[in-house]
Amino acid sequence: MNKLVKLEWIKLKQKSILGEIVIYLSILMLLPLFFIKMVSADFGQNFDSLFELIKSIQRGMVLLGASMISQVFIEEYKNKTITLSFGYPISRKKLFLAKVLFIALFIFMVTIVSFLLTGVATYLLNQVLPIIHFSITGSNIVSYFSGMIVGSFIVTLISFIPLFFFAIWKRATVSTVICAIIAMNLPNFSPIFHFNNELMIVILCSIGALSVYLSIKTADRIGEI
Repeated sequence: MNKLVKLEWIKLKQKSILGEIVIYLSILMLLPLFFIKMVSADFGQNFDSLFELIKSIQRGMVLLGASMISQVFIEEYKNKTITLSFGYPISRKKLFLAKVLFIALFIFMVTIVSFLLTGVATYLLNQVLPIIHFSITGSNIVSYFSGMIVGSFIVTLISFIPLFFFAIWKRATVSTVICAIIAMNLPNFSPIFHFNNELMIVILCSIGALSVYLSIKTADRIGEI
């Protein structure tokens, strides 16, 4: 399985995806300052408000997940290179599992890095342009790190929502991206519709997990060229 996961990295358009990651990280790490200065200073009044803002911003990494799904699944179908993979002496379910694991590990680690850079950038920028109006305590730092892990796991699961229907079944790149944009923004709009934000995230994570399950479970049938 390790070899299969490493093979996915070798096949990936590395320069393209790394350039995309640099863009995402550069934007996401500066967004908290922008929102607090230009949208609402309330985000900087206490740790909980600030961290909720950062978590919602980090869900932007779901778009990176859509890009990864497009490269790892959709492009291989369109270029017919996945036919070579189907020729390996391994089951298609195992092949799909390796692809899913590769995407999951990649998104999880990049989101962790994004959380760290955003936290550091927000702290340093606050020294120049005071935007945080509370003292950062040790418990805040512990909460940030634990929330960072949970938040990265959530982003990873939500990223898989388009996988089964739009990527493997329909093999549609644009629809995959649109689905990702909707999924990552739904929690932000839940208060408008008087819907519980945490429940919305649980539902989205469940749909992502179901999408992964169906993708692997039906690999021998839906995975046909």
